Amino acid sequence: MNYERTLYPEIEPYETGMFDVGEGHTLYYERVGTPGTKPAVFLHGGPGGGISEKNRRQWDPALYDVLLFDQRGCGKSLPFAEVEQNDTWRIVSDIERLREMCGHDSWQVFGGSWGATLSLAYAQTHPERCDELVLRGVFLARQKEKNWLYSYGASEIMAEQWDQFTGLIPKHERGDLVKAYYNRLTSDDEATRLAAAREWSLWEGSVATLLPDPDLLAAFADPAKAVPFARICAKFFLEDFYFDEAQLLTNAHKLKGIPGIIVQGRHDICCPPTSAWELKKAWPEVDLRIFHDGGHSAYEPGIVDGLVRATDELAGKTSA
Repeated sequence: MNYERTLYPEIEPYETGMFDVGEGHTLYYERVGTPGTKPAVFLHGGPGGGISEKNRRQWDPALYDVLLFDQRGCGKSLPFAEVEQNDTWRIVSDIERLREMCGHDSWQVFGGSWGATLSLAYAQTHPERCDELVLRGVFLARQKEKNWLYSYGASEIMAEQWDQFTGLIPKHERGDLVKAYYNRLTSDDEATRLAAAREWSLWEGSVATLLPDPDLLAAFADPAKAVPFARICAKFFLEDFYFDEAQLLTNAHKLKGIPGIIVQGRHDICCPPTSAWELKKAWPEVDLRIFHDGGHSAYEPGIVDGLVRATDELAGKTSA
């Protein structure tokens, strides 16, 4: 298909800094766009991911004032790869502190994958602070979604990659792969930690794109990205993301009155469309847009078009 929207040109932050949120954690943040215009916050994926230059380019910089930040333990935030004092609800509180730091009464909340999960948690906790939600690759943190990634589901599609992922773990421990991996990710032996981080991250990278992306897989194999991503991600999976089962669906009524757009790839192996559809049924006013040639990644052509089109529309910009 011929998609009209592409990422906006490269843009440098007009402000960067480190923000102390207490409990020993300091968050790296960037602000891009034009001060005083439409405020937005970007919530990255993972848990355990981080922000990148590409993330800045999903909004028209003339129309938006966007805050991006590395969540606890992620990217340039300190301490590196820390899992203590790091959970969903602390991050929700961090988002509120950052909003206050920016001086915004409310803002657009934009997140994909785990960032979509976190966006929903924040919006359900602070609905009055959300002008609108832009979500990609919805993940609702229910048991069936966790099983899909780490028990049975994605394994049937990405069979070779699944064998590589499970191959690091002895057969007698494969009944709980997340626990087995977390034990290795927190091992006292550095080689054990690095090997586990690499395989965990490569599995996640494998299910992230519709077509294989060697550059993405190479990035996931880099210890600077793999270690925080794998440690924090495994811990959140092990702790059920600090949610009650189906909490985000049960509380979907709290989103009433908040405009929302979901951009969902039909062939998303990481976060299958069933979650986006179930959220749509619980939150009828959200605009669910499914791209039939899209997977999970934010940077496949249809998904890029959908996300940039969403931010343009919400800022009142409708031309291609």
